[in-house]
Amino acid sequence: MKIYNLALLFLFQFPIVFPITDQSTINNTKSGAFKIVLKSSDGGQTWQDISEGLPENLQPVGFVEKDNAVYVRSGNGIFHHTPNSTAPFWEKEIFPDDYSDIAPSKNGIFAYNYGGQFLQRMNGADMWSPMYINFHVERVRTVFETAGGNLFIGCDNGLFKSIDKGKSWKQVYTEGWVMKFVESNEVLLATSQRGIIRSTDGGENWDRVISEGGVGIAIESIKGGFAAITYNTTSETRRVRTSYDGGKTWQAIDAGIPASLSIASIIQVGGNFFCGHPKGIYRSSDKGKTWKLLLPAIEGKVFNLSVSGNVIYAIPRSGGC
Repeated sequence: MKIYNLALLFLFQFPIVFPITDQSTINNTKSGAFKIVLKSSDGGQTWQDISEGLPENLQPVGFVEKDNAVYVRSGNGIFHHTPNSTAPFWEKEIFPDDYSDIAPSKNGIFAYNYGGQFLQRMNGADMWSPMYINFHVERVRTVFETAGGNLFIGCDNGLFKSIDKGKSWKQVYTEGWVMKFVESNEVLLATSQRGIIRSTDGGENWDRVISEGGVGIAIESIKGGFAAITYNTTSETRRVRTSYDGGKTWQAIDAGIPASLSIASIIQVGGNFFCGHPKGIYRSSDKGKTWKLLLPAIEGKVFNLSVSGNVIYAIPRSGGC
């Protein structure tokens, strides 16, 4: 076990605000990092660049929202931001170099790598502890903990489940990789190599609910249902859909968005949908019937979106997700 001290970087008190009435460019006259993380607290009407305090040219490889705080993973650090603090700041936590990604857990944050090694940091702690040493499968893509405490690890060769806090594991899906999970009203959905898969028995059995010969890109909970992004091999584009019957049936909501191979994310805040697209961030106020471009893309990158309460976070990445 190693203990990694938290290192406070510095405070930033005056985030730059970008109204959507003038979208031509996003300017930041301050020195240091900028356009790494943006946020909006008013439904996308204005955007703040909250990158100051992060290293310049930082390339985020992981982004997690947990208990109204956000964590950006890059290089040998995790950078932590508390949105509602009176003096916003980023803290850097030195991070084990061999662990490539992060994910939220019920009581803290997971760290894991492709080789099948896991750590966990509990809420309020400043140390990382080894986890799931009895899991002996490599090529790990994700780790997910349900509200009831069941654990799932998605790998290149399928999906594994534990009901005893990681002491033992059982493979519950064998048809290729599994990467992203969401849970709502005892329904589990995940992105997979064959589309979107669904389970209603705690993850013991899985059925494909969206399959077009392509893959699942993203899955999110929305009010009264779910939203998903998949790759369509016929049109060679990514499609955006919603479901309001627990993930059984799905309706396309992307007719008003330009077709693209790089649509990265779909979230809901209040009554609005927000979509991260190569052209920028789109918003729909009518459940996807029509869309409006709110914020143009930055340097050809695609916004990956996340939501915490009513706050939207946007991270521009090359190629999207």
